[in-house]
Amino acid sequence: MSWNASVGIPLAILGAIVFASIYWFGRPKKPRQGRRMVASREPGERIEPTFGEGDDPDEAEQGELDVGMRAELQRLGSEIAAKRSEGEPAVQTRPAAGVRPDLPIERIVTLFVAAPPEVDFHGPDLVVAAEKAGLDFGDLGIFHRLISGKPEAGPVFSMSNMVKPGSFDMTQIESLRTPGVSFFMTLPGPMPALDAWEAMLPTAQRLAELLDGRVLDEERNALGRQRIAHLRDELRAWDRKQERNQIRPR
Repeated sequence: MSWNASVGIPLAILGAIVFASIYWFGRPKKPRQGRRMVASREPGERIEPTFGEGDDPDEAEQGELDVGMRAELQRLGSEIAAKRSEGEPAVQTRPAAGVRPDLPIERIVTLFVAAPPEVDFHGPDLVVAAEKAGLDFGDLGIFHRLISGKPEAGPVFSMSNMVKPGSFDMTQIESLRTPGVSFFMTLPGPMPALDAWEAMLPTAQRLAELLDGRVLDEERNALGRQRIAHLRDELRAWDRKQERNQIRPR
């Protein structure tokens, strides 16, 4: 069989092109770096931002929940709800914030922050204000002030919903409406009673300022200077009594 250049040469070129294509397109692709892949979506479909990307706490406005914070709060709320419904402790990697040591309660000091007349506090606004006031959501489904670096010591004071049962269901926080919240500290606590009071009062005042509310005493009357001074005297006396009991010889 004789070589036909007019047929053989085109066939050789075509074969070379085929082999080159197989080699080029058959190579494993290197992963792309430095670019963020965006998943395709249907028109009108909403894509939620991911936790930890592009978050700027200074840009958050009062009344708006950060998406990542909402997810974390919903997780904590679900754990507490499951714990109560099942009647047994939920499996947790760490204790919930604000667990009080198992000690007898000798006294409870209470303040209220009430919403303006004929107006309710909204759940998302409460969560944002509580965070700005330095409170942590935790045990019993309520908020707590903890000692920095010593969360195991228990809450200095706590904030609950004024409406029974007092807890905040974070899975329904968007629809929560309440006429007010309760601040309370149980004695004895992780610090002297007067120091705890000096931390609780400005926190309640700060929350009232953020939500345009009013601070009330334990009888739900306007908290005045005279009542504040009287409470300070009572708590100072309580601390002195505790000190005498501690140094009393056995």
